[in-house]
Amino acid sequence: MALNTWTESDTQRARQYWAEYQRQHDVSGKRGQTAGIDPVSGRVWFGASAQEIVAQQEVEGVVAPLYFLRVGVDYYLRKGGQR
Repeated sequence: MALNTWTESDTQRARQYWAEYQRQHDVSGKRGQTAGIDPVSGRVWFGASAQEIVAQQEVEGVVAPLYFLRVGVDYYLRKGGQR
């Protein structure tokens, strides 16, 4: 998969891998950490931030676009103003 061709299908596959991962592993101790999910292999990475996970990939020589979220919620970052 090319880095610039992320599709809704990739998002759905990554979310499915994440749901399966949570069924097989207790992630309650990782609440608040960032999870990066590879929609092709299903591999899940954990770190303090997306940047930290990308750095882990670089150390291992892995180049794969990831779907990021925070453990315990279904998104990584929300933007919006305070009222």
